[in-house]
Amino acid sequence: MKTDNFFKRNKTWIIILAVVLILLFYFVGRYNAFITLDQNVNGKWSEVENQYQRQADLVPNLVSVVSSSVSVETNFVKEVIAARTAWSSASSQFQKDVAGVQMNNGVSALVSAVAENYPVLQANKQYVALTDELAGTQNRIATARGRYIESIQSYNVAIKRFPSSLLAGIYGFGGKDYYQAELDSMETPDLGTGQLP
Repeated sequence: MKTDNFFKRNKTWIIILAVVLILLFYFVGRYNAFITLDQNVNGKWSEVENQYQRQADLVPNLVSVVSSSVSVETNFVKEVIAARTAWSSASSQFQKDVAGVQMNNGVSALVSAVAENYPVLQANKQYVALTDELAGTQNRIATARGRYIESIQSYNVAIKRFPSSLLAGIYGFGGKDYYQAELDSMETPDLGTGQLP
């Protein structure tokens, strides 16, 4: 009976406490969801950089195989090395992506020039293996970028939906910009004469 009297006397306070606890759990849950989505975006960008790093690591091997077979360092080789250096010294996501695209274009131009001018080199097992690895890496870069874009979309949707948008503002979570290709970097860079010696 004392328990019944306790609940009857404190019914209002119990309801208030229950509502406060529900709201507290909601606020904490939304904050944790925003953190998870934010870290997912960062992780997806990290995967894009990882694939660029993989490509950058393969470039010296390709340059070595081509240079030893051709026995002359060409403008193509110099430009690919310069693009790799620009990628490794870039400080922002945007700069890394622009330099990575230039590295992709340079590798593609080098592989095309070798295919046209040195069919014997294409029979070299190391060269074939490296070009296959580089082509696979370029596909992985495109896939990683797609996942990065999807993670940004999930994050932006979560912080813009009502009532989460109110909480996102309170917690300091702002929208993230979608990946946008830099049109200038999409042009094939000038890589020497287009001829291997």
